[in-house]
Amino acid sequence: MKFNNFTKRQIVYWSFIFGSISLFLFIFIQLVDALDESELLSYEMLVISYVQGFLHPTLTEIIILFTFFGSVLWITIGTIVTVIILLLLKKVDLAILTAAVNLFGGLFNLLLKWIFQRERPDIQPLITEAGFSFPSGHSMGSFIFYGTVAYLIFLLASRKVYALLGCFIMGLMIIGIGLSRIYLGVHYPSDVLAGFSAGAVWLIAFALFLKLYHFRRNRGRMRPRSE
Repeated sequence: MKFNNFTKRQIVYWSFIFGSISLFLFIFIQLVDALDESELLSYEMLVISYVQGFLHPTLTEIIILFTFFGSVLWITIGTIVTVIILLLLKKVDLAILTAAVNLFGGLFNLLLKWIFQRERPDIQPLITEAGFSFPSGHSMGSFIFYGTVAYLIFLLASRKVYALLGCFIMGLMIIGIGLSRIYLGVHYPSDVLAGFSAGAVWLIAFALFLKLYHFRRNRGRMRPRSE
Protein backbone atom coordinates (compact mmCIF):
# COMPACT_ATOMS: atom_id res chain seq x y z
CA MET A 1 0.00 0.00 0.00
CA LYS A 2 1.40 3.41 -1.00
CA PHE A 3 0.61 6.98 0.00
CA ASN A 4 2.23 9.47 -2.44
CA ASN A 5 5.19 7.15 -3.13
CA PHE A 6 5.60 6.24 0.57
CA THR A 7 4.73 2.74 1.71
CA LYS A 8 2.90 2.20 4.97
CA ARG A 9 6.06 0.63 6.41
CA GLN A 10 8.10 3.73 5.54
CA ILE A 11 5.52 6.00 7.15
CA VAL A 12 5.66 3.95 10.36
CA TYR A 13 9.47 3.96 10.28
CA TRP A 14 9.81 7.73 9.86
CA SER A 15 7.08 8.38 12.40
CA PHE A 16 8.99 6.25 14.91
CA ILE A 17 12.28 8.03 14.16
CA PHE A 18 10.95 11.57 14.54
CA GLY A 19 8.70 10.56 17.43
CA SER A 20 11.69 9.11 19.30
CA ILE A 21 13.82 12.20 18.69
CA SER A 22 10.99 14.43 19.88
CA LEU A 23 10.45 12.32 23.02
CA PHE A 24 14.10 12.28 24.08
CA LEU A 25 14.49 15.99 23.31
CA PHE A 26 11.42 16.70 25.43
CA ILE A 27 12.85 14.69 28.34
CA PHE A 28 16.19 16.50 28.10
CA ILE A 29 14.55 19.93 27.97
CA GLN A 30 12.33 19.11 30.95
CA LEU A 31 15.38 18.04 32.96
CA VAL A 32 17.19 21.25 32.03
CA ASP A 33 14.19 23.35 33.09
CA ALA A 34 14.07 21.56 36.47
CA LEU A 35 17.79 21.79 37.28
CA ASP A 36 17.43 24.70 39.69
CA GLU A 37 14.26 23.46 41.38
CA SER A 38 14.69 22.40 45.01
CA GLU A 39 11.87 19.87 44.64
CA LEU A 40 13.82 17.94 42.02
CA LEU A 41 16.96 18.05 44.16
CA SER A 42 15.12 16.64 47.18
CA TYR A 43 13.78 13.75 45.12
CA GLU A 44 17.22 13.08 43.68
CA MET A 45 18.79 12.95 47.12
CA LEU A 46 16.16 10.41 48.15
CA VAL A 47 17.00 8.25 45.11
CA ILE A 48 20.74 8.47 45.80
CA SER A 49 20.19 7.58 49.46
CA TYR A 50 18.03 4.60 48.47
CA VAL A 51 20.52 3.28 45.91
CA GLN A 52 23.41 3.74 48.33
CA GLY A 53 21.41 1.82 50.91
CA PHE A 54 22.74 -1.28 49.13
CA LEU A 55 26.35 -0.32 49.83
CA HIS A 56 28.62 -3.30 50.47
CA PRO A 57 32.40 -3.53 50.01
CA THR A 58 32.20 -6.44 47.57
CA LEU A 59 29.39 -4.85 45.56
CA THR A 60 31.28 -1.56 45.47
CA GLU A 61 34.34 -3.26 43.96
CA ILE A 62 32.12 -4.84 41.30
CA ILE A 63 30.40 -1.53 40.55
CA ILE A 64 33.72 0.31 40.25
CA LEU A 65 34.88 -2.32 37.75
CA PHE A 66 31.57 -2.18 35.89
CA THR A 67 31.54 1.61 35.61
CA PHE A 68 34.90 1.39 33.83
CA PHE A 69 33.02 0.00 30.83
CA GLY A 70 31.50 3.46 30.40
CA SER A 71 34.78 5.35 30.73
CA VAL A 72 36.42 7.40 27.98
CA LEU A 73 39.34 4.96 27.86
CA TRP A 74 37.19 1.87 27.43
CA ILE A 75 34.82 3.45 24.90
CA THR A 76 37.81 4.69 22.91
CA ILE A 77 39.29 1.18 22.86
CA GLY A 78 35.90 -0.32 22.03
CA THR A 79 35.34 2.14 19.20
CA ILE A 80 38.75 1.42 17.68
CA VAL A 81 38.16 -2.35 17.87
CA THR A 82 34.69 -1.98 16.36
CA VAL A 83 36.01 0.16 13.51
CA ILE A 84 38.77 -2.37 12.77
CA ILE A 85 36.24 -5.21 12.66
CA LEU A 86 34.01 -3.23 10.30
CA LEU A 87 36.96 -2.47 8.02
CA LEU A 88 37.85 -6.18 7.94
CA LEU A 89 34.24 -6.86 6.95
CA LYS A 90 34.65 -4.19 4.23
CA LYS A 91 31.92 -2.04 5.79
CA VAL A 92 33.84 1.19 5.27
CA ASP A 93 30.82 3.50 5.53
CA LEU A 94 29.77 1.92 8.84
CA ALA A 95 33.33 2.13 10.14
CA ILE A 96 33.60 5.85 9.36
CA LEU A 97 30.22 6.68 10.86
CA THR A 98 30.91 4.57 13.97
CA ALA A 99 34.13 6.48 14.59
CA ALA A 100 32.43 9.82 13.94
CA VAL A 101 29.35 9.27 16.11
CA ASN A 102 31.45 8.24 19.12
CA LEU A 103 34.18 10.86 18.70
CA PHE A 104 31.87 13.81 18.17
CA GLY A 105 29.41 12.43 20.72
CA GLY A 106 32.13 12.67 23.36
CA LEU A 107 32.95 16.24 22.32
CA PHE A 108 29.25 17.12 22.39
CA ASN A 109 29.03 15.86 25.98
CA LEU A 110 31.93 18.11 26.99
CA LEU A 111 30.15 21.05 25.37
CA LEU A 112 26.94 20.32 27.29
CA LYS A 113 28.84 20.04 30.57
CA TRP A 114 30.50 23.39 29.89
CA ILE A 115 27.13 25.01 29.10
CA PHE A 116 25.31 23.82 32.25
CA GLN A 117 28.27 23.59 34.68
CA ARG A 118 26.37 21.63 37.34
CA GLU A 119 28.41 20.58 40.34
CA ARG A 120 28.50 16.92 41.32
CA PRO A 121 26.42 15.67 44.28
CA ASP A 122 28.00 15.89 47.70
CA ILE A 123 26.54 12.79 49.33
CA GLN A 124 28.94 9.97 50.17
CA PRO A 125 30.89 9.79 46.87
CA LEU A 126 32.75 6.48 46.70
CA ILE A 127 35.18 7.60 44.00
CA THR A 128 36.66 10.92 42.97
CA GLU A 129 35.59 12.38 39.64
CA ALA A 130 36.65 15.68 38.08
CA GLY A 131 34.56 17.93 35.89
CA PHE A 132 30.93 18.93 35.87
CA SER A 133 27.99 16.62 36.42
CA PHE A 134 25.26 17.35 33.84
CA PRO A 135 24.78 15.38 31.67
CA SER A 136 26.60 12.23 32.79
CA GLY A 137 29.46 11.49 30.41
CA HIS A 138 29.46 7.79 31.29
CA SER A 139 25.71 7.54 30.64
CA MET A 140 25.76 9.49 27.40
CA GLY A 141 28.93 7.83 26.14
CA SER A 142 27.71 4.33 26.95
CA PHE A 143 24.33 4.98 25.30
CA ILE A 144 26.09 6.15 22.14
CA PHE A 145 28.72 3.40 22.06
CA TYR A 146 26.66 0.39 23.15
CA GLY A 147 23.69 1.72 21.21
CA THR A 148 25.89 1.89 18.12
CA VAL A 149 27.08 -1.68 18.71
CA ALA A 150 23.46 -2.82 19.14
CA TYR A 151 22.50 -1.09 15.89
CA LEU A 152 25.42 -2.72 14.06
CA ILE A 153 24.50 -6.13 15.44
CA PHE A 154 20.92 -5.56 14.29
CA LEU A 155 22.14 -4.66 10.79
CA LEU A 156 24.75 -7.38 10.40
CA ALA A 157 23.56 -10.36 12.48
CA SER A 158 22.91 -13.47 10.41
CA ARG A 159 19.92 -14.51 12.51
CA LYS A 160 17.22 -12.46 14.21
CA VAL A 161 17.76 -14.20 17.54
CA TYR A 162 21.39 -13.07 17.59
CA ALA A 163 20.30 -9.51 16.84
CA LEU A 164 17.75 -9.51 19.66
CA LEU A 165 20.20 -11.07 22.12
CA GLY A 166 22.94 -8.58 21.22
CA CYS A 167 20.58 -5.61 21.58
CA PHE A 168 19.34 -6.93 24.93
CA ILE A 169 22.88 -7.28 26.30
CA MET A 170 23.85 -3.81 25.09
CA GLY A 171 20.72 -2.42 26.74
CA LEU A 172 21.67 -4.01 30.06
CA MET A 173 25.14 -2.50 29.78
CA ILE A 174 23.71 0.98 29.25
CA ILE A 175 21.29 0.75 32.19
CA GLY A 176 23.89 -0.83 34.47
CA ILE A 177 26.47 1.86 33.79
CA GLY A 178 23.91 4.59 34.46
CA LEU A 179 22.92 3.02 37.79
CA SER A 180 26.57 2.59 38.73
CA ARG A 181 27.07 6.37 38.57
CA ILE A 182 24.27 6.91 41.08
CA TYR A 183 25.52 4.12 43.35
CA LEU A 184 29.02 5.62 43.38
CA GLY A 185 27.59 9.02 44.33
CA VAL A 186 29.17 10.94 41.46
CA HIS A 187 25.97 11.80 39.57
CA TYR A 188 22.41 12.85 40.25
CA PRO A 189 19.70 10.66 38.68
CA SER A 190 18.80 13.57 36.38
CA ASP A 191 22.42 13.61 35.13
CA VAL A 192 22.03 9.98 34.11
CA LEU A 193 18.62 10.49 32.48
CA ALA A 194 19.92 13.55 30.63
CA GLY A 195 22.93 11.55 29.45
CA PHE A 196 20.66 8.79 28.17
CA SER A 197 18.36 11.31 26.44
CA ALA A 198 21.17 13.28 24.78
CA GLY A 199 22.87 10.03 23.77
CA ALA A 200 19.65 8.70 22.30
CA VAL A 201 19.08 11.81 20.20
CA TRP A 202 22.68 11.69 18.98
CA LEU A 203 22.45 7.98 18.14
CA ILE A 204 19.10 8.25 16.36
CA ALA A 205 20.47 11.13 14.31
CA PHE A 206 23.40 8.85 13.37
CA ALA A 207 21.03 6.06 12.31
CA LEU A 208 18.96 8.58 10.35
CA PHE A 209 22.04 9.91 8.55
CA LEU A 210 23.10 6.35 7.71
CA LYS A 211 19.63 5.55 6.35
CA LEU A 212 19.63 8.66 4.16
CA TYR A 213 23.17 7.93 2.97
CA HIS A 214 22.22 4.40 1.87
CA PHE A 215 19.05 5.71 0.24
CA ARG A 216 20.94 8.30 -1.83
CA ARG A 217 23.64 5.79 -2.79
CA ASN A 218 21.13 3.14 -3.86
CA ARG A 219 19.09 5.69 -5.80
CA GLY A 220 22.25 6.83 -7.59
CA ARG A 221 23.00 3.26 -8.63
CA MET A 222 19.46 2.81 -10.00
CA ARG A 223 19.62 5.90 -12.25
CA PRO A 224 20.05 5.02 -15.93
CA ARG A 225 23.32 6.18 -17.42
CA SER A 226 23.04 8.92 -20.01
CA GLU A 227 24.27 8.13 -23.47
